[in-house]
Amino acid sequence: MSSNNATNPMAMAYDIGQSLWLDYIQKSLMDGDLQAMIKDDRLMGLTSNPAIFEQAIAKTSEYDSEITAIVGKQKDVSELELFNQLAIPDIQAAADAFAATYEATNGVDGMVSLEVTPELAHDAAGTIAMGMELHGRVNRPNLMIKVPGTSAGVKAFEALTAMGVNVNVTLLFSVSRYKEIAQAYIRGLERRHADGHPVDKIASVASFFVSRVDVSVDKELEDNGSDAAKALKGKIAIANAKVAYGHFVNLFGSEQFANLRDQGARPQRLLWASTGVKNPDYSDVMYIEELIGPDTVNTVPPKTMEAFKDHGVAESRLMKNLAQAHKDISGLTEFGVSLNTITDKLEADGIQSFAESFDRLLAVLADKRKSVAS
Repeated sequence: MSSNNATNPMAMAYDIGQSLWLDYIQKSLMDGDLQAMIKDDRLMGLTSNPAIFEQAIAKTSEYDSEITAIVGKQKDVSELELFNQLAIPDIQAAADAFAATYEATNGVDGMVSLEVTPELAHDAAGTIAMGMELHGRVNRPNLMIKVPGTSAGVKAFEALTAMGVNVNVTLLFSVSRYKEIAQAYIRGLERRHADGHPVDKIASVASFFVSRVDVSVDKELEDNGSDAAKALKGKIAIANAKVAYGHFVNLFGSEQFANLRDQGARPQRLLWASTGVKNPDYSDVMYIEELIGPDTVNTVPPKTMEAFKDHGVAESRLMKNLAQAHKDISGLTEFGVSLNTITDKLEADGIQSFAESFDRLLAVLADKRKSVAS
């Protein structure tokens, strides 16, 4: 996976101001590939989620010996606790691999994300409790606790920020929800500062999902059938992200954030998620190329990252054509497409999808522990 930094689009994107993180984790990744990507590709962080862990644990035998050892010592261990005992060492190893990145960037990058269980998506108190538990168990300064951006998640995120926990707010699809999250971040920092605690080491990202928006919007535009509607296909997800970024620039450059900035607080960066292209008619790197800009992160699945390294172009496009982005989104109403309705459904579907992945994972662990015991 080695590359020449001078011509590597990943390294060039970093020079523009965007950090590329890997949306993937598996035990064998820690055997050398991850370190090579950090060194050669300027990989700056890593994210995980229930679906990724489901693939890693269910589809490989890499975790079988650990499962045998854990179940051998703890006959009554729950599937959730068994998962935690498998996942936490992976997260710790990844965090250790990024420790030098974390130090070199003064805590801006080098982050590794671990998500609270999806069943807590609408439980603020439960999310806070589990977030604090995982924060303590992983015990790494470059851990980010992943919290879904539901109404309950907004409350939990604010509280965790006030407690000094780095948080990755995930499953954001709408600009309005993103604005809620950005304000919750500021309130959390203000609470922390008012309590006499430092705010200069807090890092947070708002994970704004991209490709799934186009999948849903494109279907409705295709159903409309008109040439004008079809002309907007493949444009709305990027337009939506650009509008969110415009709010990011305005908010974190504003007087509202000025006092916190004077105390050393950092803006909560927008992170582009779901950036693997799902429509084969589109460029396989469009959700990276079109969203490169200062103070952003893109978390990329391995296949898309390899494509970007192979034939991607790194240039700052994020702030270009912002007026056109607003116009494209406004134009949806002409074709009977409600972006708000679509993003609300995507949030609900995203939570359900992660919950289903987690349920499948727990079922696999239940089967594996039975086979160990037999």
